[in-house]
Amino acid sequence: MLINADFSRRASLAPEHHQWVKSPQNGVERVMLDRVGEEKARATSLVRYAPSSYFPHHLHPGGEEILVLSGTFSADDTHYPVGWYLRNPPASGHRPYSEEGAVIFVKLRQMSSDESNPVAIDTQDSANWQRQDNRDVCPLFLDSNEQVSLQRINADELLFDTPIDGGAELLVVAGELIDDDQVYQRGGWIRFPIGEQPQTKAGPEGATVYLKTGHLTHVIGLEMNE
Repeated sequence: MLINADFSRRASLAPEHHQWVKSPQNGVERVMLDRVGEEKARATSLVRYAPSSYFPHHLHPGGEEILVLSGTFSADDTHYPVGWYLRNPPASGHRPYSEEGAVIFVKLRQMSSDESNPVAIDTQDSANWQRQDNRDVCPLFLDSNEQVSLQRINADELLFDTPIDGGAELLVVAGELIDDDQVYQRGGWIRFPIGEQPQTKAGPEGATVYLKTGHLTHVIGLEMNE
C-alpha cells in the first residue's frame, strides 16, 4: 500500500478531509497520512482509540513516535494524558490501550537503528518550553537525522524563513495555519519536500504545531524499494 509515498513531493491533509478507517483491532480507527507497506508498514497516522480499546502486546521494529492529542493514552501500566510526547526505540514493545478514549499522532518504523533510549516528555509542563528567536519552543528530540519540537507561532508569522534543509513535516496541534490559501486547523498535516521554502503562516489567533525537520534526506526513494 502506498499513500503519499513520494517523499520528493508535497503532501497534505486538512482535517475536514480526514477519513477514519478501521484497524484490525476492534475500537481502534486511523487516518492514514502517509504509508509504505501493508499492515506492517512505514506509516504516519492519526489513531483513535474508543474507550476501553487496546492492541495486544507487540514489538516495534523501526521504533514508534507518539504525540497524545486528546484523552489519555496508556501503555502497559503507564498513563499519558493529552500533551505527552513519546519515542519507543527500535525493538521495543508494549501493550497500548485507552480506558477513556484517546487520539494520538503516530509515526512507525521511521527511527534510526542507532536510537536506543526511550523518550517521554510532558509538553504541558511549562518547564519544558524555552524561548528561541522570538518563538516559544518545546524541544522533543534531536540527532543527526532529525529535529522534532512543538512550536508556538505568532499570529500571521511565517513558519519558515529559509528553504527547508532535509524536508519538514508538521501537524497543527492548536490554532490554524494558512498555506497556499488553504486553512489547516487542528489536526491538519503537511509534509514539505527538501529545499522548498513555503509561505506557510499562522492564522490570526496564532498556532501551535508539531514540527519535524531534516528527516526526509534519508527516505527519498524508499517507495521504489518496496
